[in-house]
Amino acid sequence: MYLLIVYRPILVLLIWGAIMKNTANKLMRRCPRLGNTVSFHYCKICGDQQQPCFKILDCWWEHFDVVRYLKDHLPVDQFNQLMVAQPKPKINSLVELIDLAKKRNE
Repeated sequence: MYLLIVYRPILVLLIWGAIMKNTANKLMRRCPRLGNTVSFHYCKICGDQQQPCFKILDCWWEHFDVVRYLKDHLPVDQFNQLMVAQPKPKINSLVELIDLAKKRNE
């Protein structure tokens, strides 16, 4: 009986992890950056170099424990980078978009 009590929290965490992995990607919400509905899965890959969006924590904290989910599913360095991520200044983003458009037209 003692072993069952000790391992029960671990079992609950494993079950919770499996449920969240399957259901988190299906969650939908309005994206404040794009202005339309996106899935959590999209937010996990829409940032620079297929990384999570820098606003993923701001957007999803009300829906589920997104910090714990990301901590469980991201490498430590990637998670730490996300925790201190800041958006680029708007002017930098605009200059980058203009440069990309110029390169495409050349």
